[in-house]
Amino acid sequence: MKKICYFSQNNIKYIDYKDTELLKKFLDPHGRIMPRKKTGVASKYQRQLALAVKRARFLSLLPYIAR
Repeated sequence: MKKICYFSQNNIKYIDYKDTELLKKFLDPHGRIMPRKKTGVASKYQRQLALAVKRARFLSLLPYIAR
C-alpha cells in the first residue's frame, strides 16, 4: 500500500528546523533520518527534512546520535 506524504497531507509548505517535535517523528531510535520508502514523504519534502535535521543538529536542538 502506498503511503501518503505527511507534509502534503497537512499542507505544510516549509519544514522549520526549530520544530524539533516534528523532526523527531522522522528519526529512528538511533537518531538517523528515516528513508522515504519507510516514511512515505515526497522527495521534495525529504530534501527539506534532511536539511532541517542537519541544521537542528548543528545548533544542538537534536542529537547527532542517540545512546
